[in-house]
Formats: sequence, C-alpha cells, structure tokens
Amino acid sequence: MLKELNPIIHSQLRLSIMTLLLSVEEADFSWLKEQTGATAGNISVQLDKLSEAGYIEVRKEFVGRKTRTSCRMTEKGKAAMAEYVADLKKYLNL
Repeated sequence: MLKELNPIIHSQLRLSIMTLLLSVEEADFSWLKEQTGATAGNISVQLDKLSEAGYIEVRKEFVGRKTRTSCRMTEKGKAAMAEYVADLKKYLNL
C-alpha cells in the first residue's frame, strides 16, 4: 500500500510555493505572488500554514515605510520536499 502524500505540501498553491523556494535562497512575498498568480490573501494563508509546519521561515521587516515579507525554506522543509518527491515517484512507478 502506498503512503499518503504529505497533505501540507500536496495543496496546489503550497506545492508551488515550496517548489519555487527550492530554486532560490530567499523570495519576497511580491515575487511569490507574481510567480503563482495567487491573491495576496491566499498566499498569506498558505505561507502561514507552511511556517506553522516548520517548512519555511517568514521574515517581516520595514524597508523605508513599507513592510517587506520574505521567505526561505528550512532544512525541515527541504527534507519534507525530498520525501514528497520520493513518495510521488512511488505513485508514478518511477
């Protein structure tokens, strides 16, 4: 019997965010929003879920008068993604 795919990562938008973060050291909120085509509210909710799981770190800072939110994947997040990909390969018989 195949193991269930990680439900935290398996959501379409969270999977997109995690995949994007794999390819960069750090990404800001605007870039993630642009790359995914999601609304600010939806991105925010999904970042919170990934952060609560310990898969990403979210940093908020002020740049001038504006806030800047940036994200990076944690070691736990990288391990979870590697496991997710391995599980997906089993589903696909690769």
